[in-house]
Amino acid sequence: MSLTDTQIRLAKPKDKSYKLGDGRGLFLQVVLSGSKYWRLKYRIAGKEKLLSMGVYPKVSLKQARKMCADAKDMLDQGIDPSQAKQAKKLEQVQAHTNNLETLAREWHKQQTLKWSLGYSVKVLRSLERDLLPYLGTLPVTDITPPQLLSVLRRVEARGATESAHRLKQVVGSMFRFAVATGRAERDITPDLKGALPTPIKQHFPAIIEPEYVGRFLNMIYNYQGTATVRSALKLAPLVFVRPKELRCAQWQEINFQTSEWRISGSKMKTGEDHIVPLSKQASAILQEQFLLTGHSSSYVFPSARDFNRPMSDNAILSAFRSMGIPKEQMTGHGFRAMARTILDEVLEERVELIEHQLAHAVKDSLGRAYNRTKHLPQRKAMMQRWADYLDAVSTD
Repeated sequence: MSLTDTQIRLAKPKDKSYKLGDGRGLFLQVVLSGSKYWRLKYRIAGKEKLLSMGVYPKVSLKQARKMCADAKDMLDQGIDPSQAKQAKKLEQVQAHTNNLETLAREWHKQQTLKWSLGYSVKVLRSLERDLLPYLGTLPVTDITPPQLLSVLRRVEARGATESAHRLKQVVGSMFRFAVATGRAERDITPDLKGALPTPIKQHFPAIIEPEYVGRFLNMIYNYQGTATVRSALKLAPLVFVRPKELRCAQWQEINFQTSEWRISGSKMKTGEDHIVPLSKQASAILQEQFLLTGHSSSYVFPSARDFNRPMSDNAILSAFRSMGIPKEQMTGHGFRAMARTILDEVLEERVELIEHQLAHAVKDSLGRAYNRTKHLPQRKAMMQRWADYLDAVSTD
């Protein structure tokens, strides 16, 4: 005999659990607490099983019968409804954890193993500002090229076309990671080829004409600011590292016996350890600076306000401005372009030596990537020739 809503509603708990049958294996189980649970008894492959179908009244009699009919249809097709239920539950859990934010943070965590700390923070900040607030909650497989393009155009609209292109590259890497880990079928970013305007390539301002280098160096030598900033300015053209690598230099990295500055990969843009051979001139500047900060700070060029912190990233730029050198003419990064151009075009040094010393990701004929010790003796000789050249042009 089939159940009625009235019968179910009036069913009271007894001294032990009992069942109210509705037919076709569907029944309502009333437990000691008074709660009422829908269950379906069925057999598959000769084995009796129970399927939980919810709690009354949240699941009504009509809904329970519909669920029972669906389960019977599955059984007719040889499908176990209990296993189908578990698979659907797992799919829902995976969909919840397979959103773009979860993927992005997992991808970022993996990438930080080969990135410098500064670059890692920069990428995460970009994701949290420009991508995740708009697409972070969506399942990876549901994100469409037009949706991604709308996010990229937000970045472009504020005049940051290069940032939009970089974000597109980051998302592409994330999607390829998703494909590799079975969470997406393809990378959607190639669909956006040509959808963003090509950014205008802008190089860092730099003094690269040999006739002006000597005059510029003399301005540095005569700088009237603090001794620490003057030492940093004097060392910068001799080592031509990136500005952050210079200002964050630490005494533990400097070896006066071997005349080397060994920078940890955690500080490098490439994430690889880097060796800077120190010319006689560079060593002399560092030895003089050691008398100032070597016993009071772990940093070669500490902040004037706090010796436990490195020099401000604006210190070099402020020094340029105080010397009357406009930002359109020279930046802290410009020392790299200066060295790259003159070492190649004037001193005719081997390009691979220059590229290795710039800590660029050089690959040899066999496809092997950057090696910090590659050509080290030759690079030491090149760095001394470079220092001697700078001495010569600054005394002309």
